[in-house]
Amino acid sequence: MTLPHSVFAQDDVPRTTIYVAGPENNPTLTQHMTGLLAKALGQGVSLRPFESGQTSQDSDSLAITLGPEAFTQVRQESRSVPILALMVDSAFIEGYFGRSEGRVGAVLYSPPLIRQVAAGKAILPHATHVAMLATPESVELYEGLMDQLADLGMEGRVFIVSQNDNLIPTLIRALGYGDFLLAAPDSDIYNPRTIKHVLLTTYRRNRIVIGPSRAYVRAGALASNYAPLKNIADEAAQQVAGYQQAGRFPAPSYPDTFKLEINRQVARSLNIPLPTEEELRAAIELRLSSLRESNDE
Repeated sequence: MTLPHSVFAQDDVPRTTIYVAGPENNPTLTQHMTGLLAKALGQGVSLRPFESGQTSQDSDSLAITLGPEAFTQVRQESRSVPILALMVDSAFIEGYFGRSEGRVGAVLYSPPLIRQVAAGKAILPHATHVAMLATPESVELYEGLMDQLADLGMEGRVFIVSQNDNLIPTLIRALGYGDFLLAAPDSDIYNPRTIKHVLLTTYRRNRIVIGPSRAYVRAGALASNYAPLKNIADEAAQQVAGYQQAGRFPAPSYPDTFKLEINRQVARSLNIPLPTEEELRAAIELRLSSLRESNDE
């Protein structure tokens, strides 16, 4: 993929070379992220656009990839090149990390589910039950979450959608249980074909949807938290520095800093009073801080 070289280092000062690979169909995103990465990494790093054949010739240089397709492209090019994957989910990258002996790392893109639950609790302080939908193949998305809910004063249940035509009946059962519906990044459940029906069914029963992303909030979910691209770039710079020192990446992680996308029109239609974004973020961070303290004991 050819990009304007103005976003990459051009001078003759010796620098560490890092290749950047982005999605073929979104060069604007690649250019924007490269600019953010250049600022975060500093003057000691030279960023170059990934081109087919480069990694096999320069397998000692690190590559940063943007999204699953770019990661797959670089990984197919060379299984030995160290890769820091950005804008990927844990379900996609965990297997690669486990098999790579530290040569694959990631800054995860979708927010951690416990943070999404904390957002739902901040919006509905009296909520005690959270409902989730999954297919038999995706139910493990919620496995780690279930043990954390008690520390937020919540209980949860995953409702299994065994067939496509069972989605809405299963959703209705889930809404009878949960004070809100937690949506994970599960494309079998939440996709352009299903989301309208999910949202309409949910709101007709006076329930809200939290997650899975900013795009779904614009479609009608009430809220989702997300990491701004700048924070992803800053976290990437820290992981690159760690790799250069230790020779291996840490486990995939989320940026600590986040923002909220809120659909206030949906809140008004459901008569849900919302504080400011700053107040909601403070409430979320307080709940997560208590959770971390509980885990450290």
